[in-house]
Amino acid sequence: MIRPRFARTLAAAAALLTFTSLAVACSGSETTTTADGKTVLRYEGTTGQVSFPELAADLGYYQKVELNWIGDTTSGPQSIQNAATGQTDFGGAFNGAVLKLAAADSPITSVIGYYGSDKETFNGYYVLDGSPITSARDLIGKKVGMNTLGAHHEFLVREWLAREGLTPDEIKQVELTVVPPVNTEQALRQGQIDVGTLGSVFRDKAVERGGIRPLFTDESIFGSFTYGSLLFRDDFIAKNKDAVADFVQGTARAIRWTQTTPRDDVIAKYKDIITKRGRNETTDLVDYWKTPGVAGPGGVITDKEIQTWIDWLVRNGELEDGKLTPADVYTNEYNPYANGTYPADSGPDGQALAAK
Repeated sequence: MIRPRFARTLAAAAALLTFTSLAVACSGSETTTTADGKTVLRYEGTTGQVSFPELAADLGYYQKVELNWIGDTTSGPQSIQNAATGQTDFGGAFNGAVLKLAAADSPITSVIGYYGSDKETFNGYYVLDGSPITSARDLIGKKVGMNTLGAHHEFLVREWLAREGLTPDEIKQVELTVVPPVNTEQALRQGQIDVGTLGSVFRDKAVERGGIRPLFTDESIFGSFTYGSLLFRDDFIAKNKDAVADFVQGTARAIRWTQTTPRDDVIAKYKDIITKRGRNETTDLVDYWKTPGVAGPGGVITDKEIQTWIDWLVRNGELEDGKLTPADVYTNEYNPYANGTYPADSGPDGQALAAK
């Protein structure tokens, strides 16, 4: 899956930062069931891409839930806000954005990791070959283009700058600018920005054309690391525990399927799903899929994947020290690769994998 967090504007991030628990109390929707008793989960997808829940449904991994696509989203912060306010039943975003939502006293819980980076699937922060920028200090007073603020890319850029020795005041002098991913390469080549954030197909095509080089990547900072998670509202989990458990086990198995299945077979399956669902989409992006980019088997979440961003928010004065712990915002209770149902090194059905 190519990671679904592209944003058209700042609106999603701004809405998330001003979100409060009052919005949750004033919103919501009654859960519906199918004729055969399955719980219907409303969700948002991404054009031309296949999410892990959509893959799980196609593979037949759900027994107690049925998905109901209500439209597409291009923003992680907007996705989790919609879930928190009851417009959808689950959403996903960068864990830093999830923590900001939790810090605003929104009762939500992450249940499974769904995107991250590895040596093949990552985001790079690129400059032109002839650029004088070679270090973090060179970025003072310069523009860095990214898809949205308040989410993955802003956190990663600020983390890299801090690790490279810039002070908080110096980091504030680096101008973070919103540029849609489809326009990032052009903006970089035309000098409208000094650094461009490029991932998936946009990175691959830009690198093929040449003339750019990475200043750093998210993989170079954390290695193989899961950055985002899918979440539900706490009240939804309380009322629909069996459905949430089924959703997580099925989604975990779908993630594990992509982790253990040859790339060509995954691509073929994704193209088949996109074609069958009939949403008038192209399958061109699927050819650029490389790996699931999820570090843990079946999306198992680790404390480190959450604590890293708690520490970041505390260090930057955006979260009171001690207000949140990892256990406050996520659970692996329903994940079969964490709760003892399947061995962590097994396949999508719990089977032993063939030795490589």
